[in-house]
Amino acid sequence: MGDITEYNKAVRDKIPEIIRSQGKQCTTKTVDDPTFLRYLEYKLLEELEEYLELKKPEELADLMEVILRVAELKGMSREDLEALRARKADERGGFANNQVLQSVEGEEKKRKFLLGTCERSDYVYED
Repeated sequence: MGDITEYNKAVRDKIPEIIRSQGKQCTTKTVDDPTFLRYLEYKLLEELEEYLELKKPEELADLMEVILRVAELKGMSREDLEALRARKADERGGFANNQVLQSVEGEEKKRKFLLGTCERSDYVYED
């Protein structure tokens, strides 16, 4: 028996089957919806990092798959999510004009997100 790599992360439904078809063994567990939602929130970070690193459309598709499942676990259908996206686009616009906000007078910055500050281990949810 070879080395065992621990993952403890959300995976697509067919991944265990694919691993086993390669002659490897894997262990999985099924968790309740609230717990899986937490795993998926970490999966969002993982998939985003993969897109930022590889810049491939396949990674965007992975992000969408995770986003749709998160929405479902929060009680929203794909149509509900699209309606919310469209409403926000109507109210605040989209990103078609390629605008970058540089500064706002008299306003304190609300959030700061630093790319590359997370370690891959930060994407593993421990329940």
